[in-house]
Amino acid sequence: MPIIKILPHAEYCPQGAQITAPAGTSICEALLDNKINIEHACDMSAACTTCHVIVREGLASLNPAEEEEDDLLDRAWGLEPNSRLSCQAILAQANVT
Repeated sequence: MPIIKILPHAEYCPQGAQITAPAGTSICEALLDNKINIEHACDMSAACTTCHVIVREGLASLNPAEEEEDDLLDRAWGLEPNSRLSCQAILAQANVT
């Protein structure tokens, strides 16, 4: 199972964390399953940007972003080249940070 390393975030995970999740799980689902309450206003339907995350390592192992996700990310605050909507970023076998 891949490991997701969550860097400290003042609001959602102040101490940071390291969790595991089965391949095929979205990053958002994995966080929620592990009591890390990331916002997901559209209930993970790729209709908002509240679950925006920045993937520091392991981006290439995730499924490719589809056009709809890319269009939404253009409106996300703090957008970086390695940004993803966590509800659309599906884990493979590699670890991500």
